[in-house]
Amino acid sequence: MKASQKEFAGLAARAAREARVFFFCGPDESSAFDAATRIFSLLDDPGERIELSGADLRRDPVRLGDEARSNSLFGGPRHIWVRAAGDEAHDAVQTLLENDVEGCPVLIVATGATDKSRTAKLLATRPDALVAMFYPPDLGSVTASVRTMANAAGLKLGSEIAERIARGAGLDTRIARSEVTKLALYLDASPETPRPVAMADLDAIGASTEDDGFATLVDAVLGGRRDAVGPELRRMREQEMNPVGLLLAFERRAAQLAGLNARLGDGRDVAGFLKVEAGARRVFWKDQPALTVQLQLWRGQRLERLVARLIALHQSLLSNSQDAEILLADGLLTIARSARPNTRQRTITTA
Repeated sequence: MKASQKEFAGLAARAAREARVFFFCGPDESSAFDAATRIFSLLDDPGERIELSGADLRRDPVRLGDEARSNSLFGGPRHIWVRAAGDEAHDAVQTLLENDVEGCPVLIVATGATDKSRTAKLLATRPDALVAMFYPPDLGSVTASVRTMANAAGLKLGSEIAERIARGAGLDTRIARSEVTKLALYLDASPETPRPVAMADLDAIGASTEDDGFATLVDAVLGGRRDAVGPELRRMREQEMNPVGLLLAFERRAAQLAGLNARLGDGRDVAGFLKVEAGARRVFWKDQPALTVQLQLWRGQRLERLVARLIALHQSLLSNSQDAEILLADGLLTIARSARPNTRQRTITTA
């Protein structure tokens, strides 16, 4: 089975009943993760969770099949959750499919992969598998979603406030929903007693988003502005920015770049393309200059490597929380250096 982003909601229940391997891909890891979570919630008895990484499966392709056929420690059901980059899980999935023994459900969230990847092609035509691809939401669609949430909560708000909530949430509908819920509680609103929302109300309940403070560091690193990275990292330490929260801001920007790359295709007029995107309110106009530079730097395999590096860095931060700030600073310096390779050095090496 194969599902587009729009088709997934209608196909999810059937897929949870009939499929045993699920492959969630595309440039929007957040939506892919949400989709995997949705399938998990629909499984009759998911049981024990076994978590594997794409790197684990690349090193040992047989392990996925072994785990899928094993019982849990207590003899009950289990499911396998894989977080991979690109086609890391391809050989493991192929080995799993070649074995006729029925295994437990396998859910793979593959950042950087697409529905044209080798793993997706293995699964797309099988009735016992699902491939679903997800793109990042744009500002216009999230703004519309915010207004829909608000109407359901009994809030009357205009497009300007809805857009501010969408931007403040980093286009993450889960965060936006939380803000709408807080507004409804603050104003004592309900569908039976709707209340108008003013900017002052949003200021009163709105948690200050760290994304505004993160933006200059994100743009310095992904723009390859090495002279600005040092001062920004110093600011990160002085202001005690949350390392995981900061890394999530990088992941959101990488997902945005992936979605823009997909829409741009083989086009070369990046500035003109972004002007159109901003006019359609899929890109915030203030982000245009930074995105113009970044979209020229991060394309194709370079963007895939960036996504893989961010995933690896995220896993490293979670497993080494005491050294998170040092690990993050080192990882961001590496990304900044790779954003703009030293042309002179590359020429000498090639020669």
